[in-house]
Amino acid sequence: MRARRGNVQRPMAPTAPRRRPAVMSSLADRAGGNAAARRPSSAVWPRDQHPLSDPTRNAELQRYEQEVKGAFDRIVPVLQQLSFQQHEPRFPEVAQALAHAELGFALPQPILENAWVGQLDMRTLYAWCVFETYQRISDQFFSDDPLAGNQGEAFEQFLFDCGFHLLDITPCADGRLAHTIAYTLRIPFSCVRRRPHAGALFDIEDTVDRWVRTEHSRFREAKPNSAHEPTRYLKCVVYHFSSVDPSHEGCAAHGSDDAAAASAGMSRLDYFRQAVENGFCCGASVDLLLLGLDTDTDAIRVHVPDRDGHASLEHWLDARDVYEATASFPPDQARQRILELVQEHCPGEADEGMLRFIALLLENNLSQIDYVRQFHGGTYSDAGHAERFIGVGIGFKEIHLRNLTYFAHMDTVEEGSADLDVGIKIFTGLNVSRGLPIPVVVRFDYRSSVPGARERAIGNGERVIQALQNRYSDLYQQGLLHLLLSVRDRNGFDPSETISTTITTVAPGGH
Repeated sequence: MRARRGNVQRPMAPTAPRRRPAVMSSLADRAGGNAAARRPSSAVWPRDQHPLSDPTRNAELQRYEQEVKGAFDRIVPVLQQLSFQQHEPRFPEVAQALAHAELGFALPQPILENAWVGQLDMRTLYAWCVFETYQRISDQFFSDDPLAGNQGEAFEQFLFDCGFHLLDITPCADGRLAHTIAYTLRIPFSCVRRRPHAGALFDIEDTVDRWVRTEHSRFREAKPNSAHEPTRYLKCVVYHFSSVDPSHEGCAAHGSDDAAAASAGMSRLDYFRQAVENGFCCGASVDLLLLGLDTDTDAIRVHVPDRDGHASLEHWLDARDVYEATASFPPDQARQRILELVQEHCPGEADEGMLRFIALLLENNLSQIDYVRQFHGGTYSDAGHAERFIGVGIGFKEIHLRNLTYFAHMDTVEEGSADLDVGIKIFTGLNVSRGLPIPVVVRFDYRSSVPGARERAIGNGERVIQALQNRYSDLYQQGLLHLLLSVRDRNGFDPSETISTTITTVAPGGH
């Protein structure tokens, strides 16, 4: 039997100043914020938006999305223009002027100067432009904090009040879920441990190790809060599906079968809890949450768990139903009704903290539903993959936009081969089929407080680069695979540092 929806009665400019995050009005109200003050009263609320939606924040997020994606999307038109001009007089000067005007950076001069003796090396230029654009948006992210993700004090307090000391979310590595934290759920990214994996199939042993380190920090260092508080580690999985084309645009790792995706996600969560209980006899310190995401509308579905962590795979609470059920209510009544709906969908005895947390996620998601309706006509035009590059390794705190990056989270190519093969298959259709190379950014974050950490991060990255060249040697030899290695010190909020790339036909001082 196919799963069914829950039963509900239906009645950025680069120099912009840092902004206060709009986590959600009810959260801000509880924390003494002023988000409610910037919303119009229900009497003057736009009829095409939910009374709990945040139009101001939606406009800010839309500006950031346009700015970043626009930077990548200008690359091909600029290169097409250069292709027509490559044999014109003073081509290098004209090309550089165009690149600076449209892209904001210079192109590798040797490639431009050699164009007169043959064809312009478009594959190398394309990879160069993608890498330069990535570095620029990464620099801006860490210098300006455009998503205000470091301002999460109110959310952290709310999370703690709900009974959780850490939130660990694994979305699918599919680029259509890359915005899950900052957009779909509207959570400050500094408050979340995010580890994408293909099919949302996170590594259980690695997650147990992270749980151990978290509990060690609590008991030895009182981080993130006192070990004497009865809080839990909340592990969440976000699988995905398509409402527009469910048979083809769902999760590739599960054959576009949303029931299989949900079942696999729940199994991983159960195995994680069982591993903790078997090894440490303290499963009560772990809570589990399964979410689904419609990649066409960004509406979430929540498999509401009971106090023991049990949730139904066949029944859930859909944010679209919540939207319709509360759209005519004043804000306070809408919030109360959301909480009631969450309670009604709990299959057993409820944990009040978990119910409050789920209600927050649903309220946040109402703004995202309006975001997609206002700026994308209700459903995204790119129902399938449209990522701009592949990200490999550990890191990428700065990537929070839908269909910008396909993630392959890994320490070694061997352990992440399944994720990588999915990404290469996606980009074979997106890029290689058009004669464009696959750009891969290999990234390893490190902690400078650990002696030798930077050198080890660079060494790990170099081994991954070599393994990628070997695994996809045909693509690499044809110039259809280019790689960039970068590292970043996670102790601070500084940009990543480019170490090297496979682009070798440039003058010293280039990538």
